[in-house]
Amino acid sequence: MQPHIWQLLVVTIAGWVNRYQQDAIDYLKEENRILREHVGGRRVRFTDEQRRRLAAKARVLGRDGMKEVAGLVTPDTLLRWYTQLIAKKYDGSKRRGPGRPRVAETIRELVVRMATQNSTWGYTRICGALRNLGHDVGRNTVKRILAEHGIEPAPERRKRIPWATFLKAHWGAVAATDFFTVEVLTTSGLIRYFVLFVIDLKTRRVEIAGITNQPYDDWMTQMARNLTDAIDGFLRDTRFLIHDRDPLFSASFRATLRGVDVETVKLPATSPNLNAYAERFVRSIKKRVPQPHDTSGRKSPPREYSRFRRPLSSGEESPRSR
Repeated sequence: MQPHIWQLLVVTIAGWVNRYQQDAIDYLKEENRILREHVGGRRVRFTDEQRRRLAAKARVLGRDGMKEVAGLVTPDTLLRWYTQLIAKKYDGSKRRGPGRPRVAETIRELVVRMATQNSTWGYTRICGALRNLGHDVGRNTVKRILAEHGIEPAPERRKRIPWATFLKAHWGAVAATDFFTVEVLTTSGLIRYFVLFVIDLKTRRVEIAGITNQPYDDWMTQMARNLTDAIDGFLRDTRFLIHDRDPLFSASFRATLRGVDVETVKLPATSPNLNAYAERFVRSIKKRVPQPHDTSGRKSPPREYSRFRRPLSSGEESPRSR
């Protein structure tokens, strides 16, 4: 009978201890719930030491035991901490250098120059030319440099002639035309006159083709005939005439020039740099010619036009009118 009494006593004490532990666990659970209610949706920040302590206790409970405990940390959070700990061990970003050094600016300029001056050279050919100069540059590096400067590969580059190359190839046979306006004070009041001029790009010689206050299609066609006159036409030795997208350069104006083998080159929209010589001339005129002119009773042309070939007075057209 004696052993049974001891067994009963041990079971009783174990039940009491288990009950006490369960009450303590219930109290801690309720305390955690109250703490979470106070924290609300705010994120609780833990130190590395606190994370290690929680992870050690959670390892004993396991995932199922963690689900039963209303704690501040879920099993998935503990696993994420562990994954981050492993990633941090193998993180070499602090020992990482600045990366591959940038290609020297002189080499970049050489690559661009070779590509622009030799439209048939591809990436490999440029690499070989650089190697001959003592620069070891990879093919992809050349490709990246050209892409940064908007230069296409060799097959596409050969299909499109750069504007500077076009001008140099036809130097002496290219002219440009444009308008500028002058406000003239007459007896009828202030009137705006349109001045049509043509400039030879090689010699910078300027021809004032005509001045009128009402430019129209027939007037433009007559100006084209005057400029292409077989005896003293300003464009008689010209092959290309550059102009902007002004509607005054009409189809009949272009057809008249085309009839004497003068091809018109219409520039893209908003591209004044492509007609830089004419734009610079207009700027010079605007600075030199005072505004407005008082032409009432005046028969001679303004002094500022005297340096041009065959200057015309306001409202006068070329003497070669037909």
